[in-house]
Amino acid sequence: MSELKTTTVDVNGFPCRVWTKGQGPKLGFLAGLGGLPRWLPFLDRLAETRQVIVPSLPGYPGATGHTELDTHLDWVLAVRQLIDKSGLAGADLVGASVGGAFAAEMAAVFPGHVRRLALIGPFGLFDGADPAADPWAQRKDAVPGLMCADGEKWNELMAPPEGANSLEWPIEMTRAAEAAARAFWPLGNTGLEKRLGLIAAPTLILWGERDAVLPPSYARKFAAGINGKSRVEIVSGAGHLAYLDRPDAVAGAVLGHFG
Repeated sequence: MSELKTTTVDVNGFPCRVWTKGQGPKLGFLAGLGGLPRWLPFLDRLAETRQVIVPSLPGYPGATGHTELDTHLDWVLAVRQLIDKSGLAGADLVGASVGGAFAAEMAAVFPGHVRRLALIGPFGLFDGADPAADPWAQRKDAVPGLMCADGEKWNELMAPPEGANSLEWPIEMTRAAEAAARAFWPLGNTGLEKRLGLIAAPTLILWGERDAVLPPSYARKFAAGINGKSRVEIVSGAGHLAYLDRPDAVAGAVLGHFG
């Protein structure tokens, strides 16, 4: 397996980090809440057979520029730039949580940009009869259990990586939470339901059995909206960020879908 490579692309005049590892057909990943402060075992598993390209969304770890994005259209167009400049146009795309909503938007609005699609507990919908949790209205000690079935997995993700500035690190994490809220508050509803029927890419929908942010019932709503071009798999023992709780199981399902 190749070494991890770090590059930077420009989106609206701001730098966004792009990680690349592995060889083979390109596979893009848009991360969930918290972004990617560090490379993950899940990504290593994908990189065993694919060239994995991981661009950081504006405002998330490794990127800035979220304060320039005032509308949902601003965000969608910024992600389109990120996909283009990362070399992912026309590749297979995985998106999780907030990144899953943007991956779905790419497949719906720019269908030629996504060959096949995998969504892991994506944001974008809201059902008042089965409401989502508000991740921005939680006590700090409640967040790990909200994000993962094993809250320690979240704590490991959020721990300062080697070499991080102890004063700047909390600011970077606060910025990531602010970026997600700027795009998805309140309650993650972006009206994506109106656009799901435009998705032509074969789609795998993965949902953590113990997702405490978005009820697993939302998996059926996504599948229904994509009009039969999708299938659902529930990941046992996993929470909202299923790729942290069950990296091998989630990676295996993704690779099986992409072939």
